[in-house]
Amino acid sequence: MAKTRGNLTPANIKSTTGDISVDCMFNPEWYTVTKTNEYDQGAQLVKPPKPEFKRFGRSTLTLSQLIFDTYETGDDLTSITNKLWDFMRPVDSNDPKSSPPEVKFKWSSFEFTAVITNMTVKYTLFDKDGKPVRAEVSMTFIQSEDPTRYPHQNPTSGGGPIQELHRVVSGDRLDLIATEAYGDATKWRHIAEYNKIRNPRDLRPGQLITIPPL
Repeated sequence: MAKTRGNLTPANIKSTTGDISVDCMFNPEWYTVTKTNEYDQGAQLVKPPKPEFKRFGRSTLTLSQLIFDTYETGDDLTSITNKLWDFMRPVDSNDPKSSPPEVKFKWSSFEFTAVITNMTVKYTLFDKDGKPVRAEVSMTFIQSEDPTRYPHQNPTSGGGPIQELHRVVSGDRLDLIATEAYGDATKWRHIAEYNKIRNPRDLRPGQLITIPPL
């Protein structure tokens, strides 16, 4: 099974037909699900009537700052971002009425079947030749299933202990991170080994580090 850079089970976005699939290199720090139902509030009287239900709204999923990074591996970042853009392109390029694919976002027990309405890819790091090697991606999905259904989440699915993520900022050091996480600076090696960090001085701002349980 694929793993994130922090050795976690990755969130995945794929078309429901299965022909396009992208694993997250770094799982999102958070996601939001929003749902709005429509009501008729009636005339603005001194004592307005009780709002009358009109229709169910579809849930919206927002993912922010999905990070894709090929700086260390030297892989082609555009091969990943092009797959993401394929989620926004028509299924049949020869048919002008063809719609983009339906997709499913899945992370552990959470599943959201939807279409993507908005995506922004922000390239933030480049190699000496100008080739992008890091990108931050934001995506908005709108539910394509029955709008009366809440996005699927199975609370009984096992996942082991919850693992904390730390986003590196300028000036961060592993001993400082270990002190904050465990109250013991000498535990920095535990973090380094888990994240396969060979040089503890080579931390990059924006990098996500998994804080494993002791």
